[in-house]
Amino acid sequence: MKIISWNVNGINACTNKGAIELLKKECADIYCFQEVKSQKENIPKIFEEYYSFHSFAKKKGYSGVSIYSKIRPINVIEGIGIKEFDDEGRIIGLEFEDLFVINVYFPHSHRELKRLDFKLKFNKNFLDFCKKLEKTKPIIIASDFNVAHKEIDLKNPKSNMSNASFTPQERE
Repeated sequence: MKIISWNVNGINACTNKGAIELLKKECADIYCFQEVKSQKENIPKIFEEYYSFHSFAKKKGYSGVSIYSKIRPINVIEGIGIKEFDDEGRIIGLEFEDLFVINVYFPHSHRELKRLDFKLKFNKNFLDFCKKLEKTKPIIIASDFNVAHKEIDLKNPKSNMSNASFTPQERE
């Protein structure tokens, strides 16, 4: 199974600039996009021969995730059942016979870490959600985790220890 995951930072802009045409040449079984920043009525028609699934944020032009799959899932999971996270359109999952594919766009903790607590709460609840799923079958997670995990991931790790996406709490 070939899966491609990409934070598109706006699916309409990507489509208008021809980026999706490049991806189509990859002939993936599943495409997972994060930060689509679109609504149902504005989502572009791409990958017409695929099943498409989306979770949109209530706030227009904000976050959102999409999955396009050649394979028909046996179940679709939108969100994790917690309104404050699900309203931001951060998770869409597909259940197949042998595995789950979960597409997730993790919150950013923002400047001055004003959403750090929200992100850490999301992380914990997402982990709990995944632990429940993996009791039944394996999980593949496609994601923008919004974190630089190791020091090698940054040019200046020491000076970034207290900055968004590289705090010890987020990396943990």
